[in-house]
Amino acid sequence: MVSGKGRRLLVTGGAGFIGANFVHHVLRTRPNDHVVVFDKLTYAGNLANLADVSDDPRYAFVHADICDAGAVERVLSAHGIDTVVNFAAETHVDRSIDDPEAFIRTDVNGTYTLLEAARAKGLRYHQVSTDEVYGHVAEGASRETDPVAPRSPYAASKASGDLLVHAYHVTYGLHTTISRGSNNVGPYQYPEKAVPLFSTNALEGLPLPVYGDGRQERDYQWVGDHCEAIDLIVDRGPAGEAYNVGTGTSIQNLTMVDIVLETLDRPRSLVRHVTDRPGHDRRYAIDTAKLQALGWRSRHTPEQAVAMAAAWYRDNEAWWRPIKSGEFRAYYDRMYGGRAVLPAGG
Repeated sequence: MVSGKGRRLLVTGGAGFIGANFVHHVLRTRPNDHVVVFDKLTYAGNLANLADVSDDPRYAFVHADICDAGAVERVLSAHGIDTVVNFAAETHVDRSIDDPEAFIRTDVNGTYTLLEAARAKGLRYHQVSTDEVYGHVAEGASRETDPVAPRSPYAASKASGDLLVHAYHVTYGLHTTISRGSNNVGPYQYPEKAVPLFSTNALEGLPLPVYGDGRQERDYQWVGDHCEAIDLIVDRGPAGEAYNVGTGTSIQNLTMVDIVLETLDRPRSLVRHVTDRPGHDRRYAIDTAKLQALGWRSRHTPEQAVAMAAAWYRDNEAWWRPIKSGEFRAYYDRMYGGRAVLPAGG
């Protein structure tokens, strides 16, 4: 795609964490692009995430569900969309264990609806996926050509969406690309996820519920780096390709916890090891050589990303404090209220 011409992007799930950061990135770096955010505004969708761009004439918002084919067709036609970037998804593993049906509806059926709409109009389509589709990686690092082996309802729903996307390219010739990102951290992340949960709990002097022994390994990447990668793939990625996105290194969750506490100057006595979740993947690791060959490099290490994220929550209490009540409080009590506290050290 010729960048100078400007793109007309439909960003589904654009009021969520990564989606909102992507919208900010595009409007900041692509002066000729127009962005329409299409979001159902579930518990994790928040228009406050887009308040800074709400007056930009290149931005528009549509409140709708990606499973609503009529709404999707109407917005594509009304705004002359040429590219769909799909962030819309149920994303939290714990919630997928508690209610898998919602994940199948959004991550599989919703993806199908968007693909059908893109096929009908001959649009470009990009699917934002996750490294969790590869499942637990005991050794080495997953490559894009490796088979998917999801181990949670969330990962299975995302893997199913990926397979549909690839099939629409092969069968119908649709111009599709896929990005599989490692664990993102940064502004606007709903505090059910580990880094914002631990950061905000630490700031409130509340316990940090660490699953099991806390030695699970994750590649924590700064969300801004991920957004740059997605933008590059959407702009230059050949049709039918998938790309891993991450720093290429990982740290243990206990290391992440220590960075959060050090950044916020809070004591390690806040850590509580609790019973692990079912089927918890021990290690994720991805090979990012393919994306690097396209011209992308991560700007931050996992350690830097975690510290920057913790500092953001320290400096933006007005954003997260209203969230940690209502739906979140009920979820938190349900997820952690009955978990046994393990002896120190897990």
